[in-house]
Amino acid sequence: MLETLLPTLSLDLGQPLDLQAMKPDAAEVWLEIGFGGGEHLAAQAGRRPDVLVLGAEPFLNGVASALRHIQAAGLTNVRLHAGDARDLLAALPQASLDRIFILFPDPWPKLRHHKRRLIQPDFVAELARVLKDNGRLRFATDWANYADWSLERLIAAPELAWTAQGADDWRLAPPDHAPTRYEAKKLGDIAPVYLEFERISAA
Repeated sequence: MLETLLPTLSLDLGQPLDLQAMKPDAAEVWLEIGFGGGEHLAAQAGRRPDVLVLGAEPFLNGVASALRHIQAAGLTNVRLHAGDARDLLAALPQASLDRIFILFPDPWPKLRHHKRRLIQPDFVAELARVLKDNGRLRFATDWANYADWSLERLIAAPELAWTAQGADDWRLAPPDHAPTRYEAKKLGDIAPVYLEFERISAA
């Protein structure tokens, strides 16, 4: 069953994506980058059947897990890219997303591996490109150094504004957060940090 489900849900990146054709009645379009086992992605899609939810994950075990969640919940508003999120972002039109989730990406904790971290200036600029005005980006990590690293690079993006008003805004999970399997393992060196950014209107 999963073998037939994946082609149906897979995104074709051979040309710019036509999001309107995927779900003509979509109220919004959301993207989860690195959805892991798919728990969060499926939970968000289940809560909001009116939203088109895109997901990118390079590891096939994670994709298979997400497909099981999608099948079990009978979701029809999800499309997946089994590969690098950068390829998916490149195929997205400018200002096409209402929300982006990046939850607990690989922290690459060793100094010599920091260049492999997902959050880099060029990548942040691409996130800003595909977000609509007032669109939201949520980043979460449980590694202190990666939290500092990411906050520095996200704040540096002139198109993004950090929405936090107080410490609880990054220390407490947002009300609509759905815990992930990785998060439950508590493998990091701090309690999870949730950073929420808003795309600044160009007007």
